[in-house]
Amino acid sequence: MGTTVIGNATLVTMNAAREVLRGDLTLVDGRIAAVGAAVGAAVGGAVGGAADARAPERIDGTGLVALPGLVQTHIHLCQTLFRNAAEGLELLDWLKERIWPFEAAHDAASLAASARLGICELLRGGTTTLLDMGTVRHTEEIFRAAEASGIRLVGGKAMMDQGAGVPAGLREGTRAALDESDALATAWHGAAGGRLRYAYAPRFVLSCTRELFEEVGRRARARGLMIHTHASENRREGEAVRALLGQSDIEYFHELGLTGPGLALAHCVWPNARETGILAETGTRVAHCPGSNCKLGSGIAPIPELLAAGVQVSLGADGAPCNNRLDAFDEMRLAGLLASVRLGPTALAARRLVELATIEGARALGLETEIGSLEPGKRADVILVDLARAHAAPGDDLYARLVYAARSTDVRAVLVDGRVLVRDGRTLTLDEAETVARAESELTRLRARVAR
Repeated sequence: MGTTVIGNATLVTMNAAREVLRGDLTLVDGRIAAVGAAVGAAVGGAVGGAADARAPERIDGTGLVALPGLVQTHIHLCQTLFRNAAEGLELLDWLKERIWPFEAAHDAASLAASARLGICELLRGGTTTLLDMGTVRHTEEIFRAAEASGIRLVGGKAMMDQGAGVPAGLREGTRAALDESDALATAWHGAAGGRLRYAYAPRFVLSCTRELFEEVGRRARARGLMIHTHASENRREGEAVRALLGQSDIEYFHELGLTGPGLALAHCVWPNARETGILAETGTRVAHCPGSNCKLGSGIAPIPELLAAGVQVSLGADGAPCNNRLDAFDEMRLAGLLASVRLGPTALAARRLVELATIEGARALGLETEIGSLEPGKRADVILVDLARAHAAPGDDLYARLVYAARSTDVRAVLVDGRVLVRDGRTLTLDEAETVARAESELTRLRARVAR
């Protein structure tokens, strides 16, 4: 892969000391070799003391801020094609009237187009790693799109073996859901040099039987894989869960033995004190999706209280039909603003918000030793952000500028495993114009299938 030197940048390392340095970032064969060190020493040390004969690729970082690639821990790439097509509805109606009929109509071509469109947006906005929940069918197309694009993906097929209003195209037998998930895990977990990983993804309590959840728990533990689902997102949903089970979804997952660092729960807008205690004591991961929670009217998650209790929190945009952007900068900003509305302007510091989007996102996926900070030995997932723009300058508080002033369009370059995927704001592995045109074409065909 060779050597790349990002020269003369401001380096927001997100290391344990949260150092901010000025200098060079040296990348060798897909990993970070040195942060702020002289290039010759860094390259020589990385190859056992001998100078690398190959001339390094140089990226001028003058005036730019280098950050670890942003991590989003709850995305639905399968829904990107439905952007702007599911307005004015709360969660359960939104699912039954819009999202599930569209998902049920997906074929392999439309799902591939949806995934590519979402990945193009994510990469341009500085997201290098995501935790994705696919739909029930054709999940291999999401992995193929991620493999080709260069993004880092943890993902899995949605599993749905019960539920009122679930269309025939999404309802599946319990055994079939498990067997297909196992086959996908075998095919894709660890693919692309470890850049792609699998997570079991039972959709949520109202669409999954107890048998399915129990068996997912057994299989995830046996394979050492994550479980990704939704919890405590909406009040009506919570009431329906309690009517069905006599307890909340978080309590139910705990009773089933699913809670722990291997469980990622999207939303958690309405946890009570007991549920917060369960999340903290077990190390269960929470993906905070402020944009989606606002758009669907689900509520404002008590993130400062969860963090104070010791709950591990990260950020995600959710799906394009309930946001409508897959923008990590938006999610950082909105998470901070909503905390300020509830508890005052000191509720969530800007540095803490950058942590949620980087090292805490990596920790949520069990990848904190590999990504999430700029440190020697870690994978070279790096973004360069231009803050020398009218809307972002001036100011000495770098974290505040990143959270409250920067925009995703300020991202100038994106690297994953040291490979440049975005340069000068342009995606190199996806042709944006072609990706958008293909999405528009596939949406026309999908709508015709929905109308049948």
